Amino acid sequence: MSRRILALGLPIAFPVALLLSACGGGSSADTSPSPGADGGPLRVVAGFYPLAYAAQQVGGNGIEVINLTPPGGEAHDLELGPQQVAEIGEADLVLYIPGFQPALDEAIAQVAPDRALNVTEAIALLPAEDHSEDGPSEDDHSEEEAGHEDDPGHDGDALAGDPHVWLNPLNMATIGDEIATRLSAIDSEGPFTAGAASLSAAMGSLNTQWLDGTIQCRSRDLVVSHEAFGYLAQQYNFTQVGIAGLSPDAEPSPARIAEVIDLVRANGVTTIYYETLVDPKVAETLAAETGTTTAILDPLEGLAEGATGDYVTIMQTNLEQVQIGQGCS
Repeated sequence: MSRRILALGLPIAFPVALLLSACGGGSSADTSPSPGADGGPLRVVAGFYPLAYAAQQVGGNGIEVINLTPPGGEAHDLELGPQQVAEIGEADLVLYIPGFQPALDEAIAQVAPDRALNVTEAIALLPAEDHSEDGPSEDDHSEEEAGHEDDPGHDGDALAGDPHVWLNPLNMATIGDEIATRLSAIDSEGPFTAGAASLSAAMGSLNTQWLDGTIQCRSRDLVVSHEAFGYLAQQYNFTQVGIAGLSPDAEPSPARIAEVIDLVRANGVTTIYYETLVDPKVAETLAAETGTTTAILDPLEGLAEGATGDYVTIMQTNLEQVQIGQGCS
């Protein structure tokens, strides 16, 4: 049984017609949303926080944004119940990154294949690395490929590269432009072009803050608990050193831990970063072994419970952490 179907909480043979009925239509011909037909705003469903933030900035009051990943939730581990699948089926637009949230990929394939936007389409992806104990097996890849042949909800099989594109503010501007284009095709009278321009300006300002704040740094080695910061590192001239690979839940191999310890000692690294929603045990253990300190670097995959900041303020806090940890002046 596909683990994606399991993540949805639905059996393989779960009748799509039943889902569509829950969305308000008894046949496939009735399920395509009619934007503005009920006088309400367009509905945009986002897989996790950065995509929801970008959509809200672009659409303003002209759209209703539903974030499928709740505060405190780990975006990678998203599971969907029937109600959330129904929300996806009712959406005018669904925002996702293929392979990042497998349950969402499956729901899109079932109920919204023609209303989904892969937000990485206009972004060059960085390659993915794996530092887990075992790494992916050939059988895992073959099962993945077999499960998605001719699947219109996927632009590829598993992750085609590093999915964490949102940690470069300029990529967020690109995502905003893509969202505006799709929403404008649905509602040409909407404020989406202006919203995208406003988001782009804000992201440009944030990018300048990062560029100016990281010109002079004692260390350019950014040692992180998992490799979520490749785009940030590339944009601001750091070298990302991940203890684990792209998955925050993967256990790094002993060889990888030894390799990072050697690098930390050889290069005079003083700070190891861990994340808000992930157990810091591995980072803390490595810090104790090397006599370094730890600090939080937020990958912005989701908001912590009770968080009061937004994308911009959290990225500004990240900048402050990097300036301290890397000795920037």
